[in-house]
Amino acid sequence: MSSPGQGVSFGEALRFWVKLGFVSFGGPAGQIAIMHRELVETRRWISERRFLHALNYCMVLPGPEAQQLATYIGWLMHGTWGGIAAGALFVLPSLVLLIGLSWAYLAFSSAPLVAALLAGVKPAVVAIVIAATARIGSRALRHPFHVAIALAAFVALAVFSVPFPFVIAGAAALGVAGRRFAPKPRDDVGAHVAAGERAIIDDDTPAPAHAAASTRRLAITLAAGVALWLVPFVALLALFGPGGDYSGMARFFTQAALVTFGGAYAVLPYVVENAVGHFGWATMAQMIDGLALGETTPGPLIMIVAFVGYVGAWSKELLGPESRFVAGMLGATVATWFTFLPSFVFILAGGPFVERSRDDVHLEGPLSAITAAVVGVIASLAVFFAWHVFWPGARAAFPGPIDLASVAIAAVALVLLVKFRADVIAVIAGSALAGVALGFLGG
Repeated sequence: MSSPGQGVSFGEALRFWVKLGFVSFGGPAGQIAIMHRELVETRRWISERRFLHALNYCMVLPGPEAQQLATYIGWLMHGTWGGIAAGALFVLPSLVLLIGLSWAYLAFSSAPLVAALLAGVKPAVVAIVIAATARIGSRALRHPFHVAIALAAFVALAVFSVPFPFVIAGAAALGVAGRRFAPKPRDDVGAHVAAGERAIIDDDTPAPAHAAASTRRLAITLAAGVALWLVPFVALLALFGPGGDYSGMARFFTQAALVTFGGAYAVLPYVVENAVGHFGWATMAQMIDGLALGETTPGPLIMIVAFVGYVGAWSKELLGPESRFVAGMLGATVATWFTFLPSFVFILAGGPFVERSRDDVHLEGPLSAITAAVVGVIASLAVFFAWHVFWPGARAAFPGPIDLASVAIAAVALVLLVKFRADVIAVIAGSALAGVALGFLGG
């Protein structure tokens, strides 16, 4: 049996994954679009149907779907090491950049120029989250049943502070119960390639030997995943104690990795609630700044966890006042490792069974309901951020004077994003310049 990846050498694939790691801006939608254009339309490494089948599986999983999709395709082409290389290179450039940006943020955030830049970027972040709500809602809320789920999720989080995992579990249960009321998802097979042009991994290309479902291979993969989680966790316990912040980061970010259904925007309320309110690793203002940094770097948006780990370890001086940079770097690494490790295990363990079920359709009801709930979750995040940006320092709902300059920047950014489909990086850069200009005029 020939390998589907036989037409692409491991070195050629590796060069592509390196490139992708440095150009994967635009959040999961933009990253998936880049992979589709490069892998399906341009390079013809994988067919449209195989690409969408892999994507559907990744959408079911908790965690960053774009990173998981890269891992899946890398694994399908070149086995375990192909998947590890693709997934790791999707994350590593962002980790390095965020460590550097986090250090600069903490070291120079009190400088007037940096403060003015952030004052312009924060309203843009609010606009980005609102635009994400509108974009996802336009695709997900196609039936009154799904609209009701989205509204219920919004109220549960914004009004009653229901824990995020319960919101997702409730939506899935409603999706199962309400399958007879909600419409079946449409088969949105989008782009088409030139007729007669076959892909290296085409619709009828047999799965390679390493993709054969095997109980033994599954057990080995799961055991390796447990070991890769357990060894560093035990080391953190031994070095810093069970009550230490590094151990707490390992536990918390593992939990976060297992409930991040719906992508980074959906899990941010969960991360914010715990990082700010429970552990004290960051302030609300720092979380908004961290989201701004995450939007301006390549890689999954959930990489904001690296910022949280860095800021928490730096601020608490976990390795002493003379080693704050090293402490922050270790915090960012711990957060990243324990957040992304489950994604690799999900793909490498589940991939063979997904390949075996290419012609089956499952979980339409729960998946569509979860997607609808995600719209409400993101809307609650938009309200949460807007409150802290437009009413800085507020401790009660909408008190005191509103920051009109922030509202104006957010409004312009939202129009550019929604109506003109402007590039996110360009909007953030323009908002930062607006913040500098307003700071200069006000100063």
